[in-house]
Amino acid sequence: MDLIEVIILGIIQGLTEFLPISSSGHLEIANKILNNQIEQNNLLLIIILHFGTAISTLLVFKKDIIKIIGDLLKIEKNNSSIFVTKIIYSMIPAVIIGFVFENQIETLFNNNLLLVGSMLIITGTLLLLTDKKSPENKNITTKKAFLVGLAQAIAILPGISRSGATISTAVLIGINKKQAAKFSFLMVIPIIIGKIIKDFISGEIYYESEMFVILIIGFFSAFITGFIACKWMIKLVQNSNLKYFSYYCFIIGLICIISHL
Repeated sequence: MDLIEVIILGIIQGLTEFLPISSSGHLEIANKILNNQIEQNNLLLIIILHFGTAISTLLVFKKDIIKIIGDLLKIEKNNSSIFVTKIIYSMIPAVIIGFVFENQIETLFNNNLLLVGSMLIITGTLLLLTDKKSPENKNITTKKAFLVGLAQAIAILPGISRSGATISTAVLIGINKKQAAKFSFLMVIPIIIGKIIKDFISGEIYYESEMFVILIIGFFSAFITGFIACKWMIKLVQNSNLKYFSYYCFIIGLICIISHL
């Protein structure tokens, strides 16, 4: 894989991790176009790309995260400890599905454009419904956090946008749009970091010194575009402009299905 391909993959990951058009689906499409298979070395690159977007999220929400850490150190019940509890509830579905169905999930990532296209159309439908939903201002409860977590677990499927699914679910069950976007982006950080740690501990990831430059370039391309996309997405959700992404998902989804057939 050359540097241009790495930059392209990094930009795709950075944009699609936050914009509601499915990072996993687009990486599958990119791998199909670039004739790449996600083998050991490429898997390490994918992990680094996800790490780049995780760090960009930390930077965008640095004030919130610093406040949460500060409040948690007080070792008392407060808004931050309650928020963290909701994050933990949201993680439960993805953790269970990830551990129980890990092998089955891996088989889905084999450049199956029919699956990717079908899931992109589902994502587009969710976004369209969300854009038409009248605004409400309900708070995030532990029950609602678990429901949003279910959406995150389903978004393991390539073509289902994680941000699109979680934000749409949150808004459709009445959560304030700004809260929905913030919760969606913060809830994924522990999942990404946990997955990275698990993959490295498993010993299935191999590193060679000549990969260093490629990994660094991939990281920064994902980090920079992720930072921009995250801030942009927050504004898009608040201004109810998700329908344009739903149209995009419909178009790309249909192209994937037709190309497979």
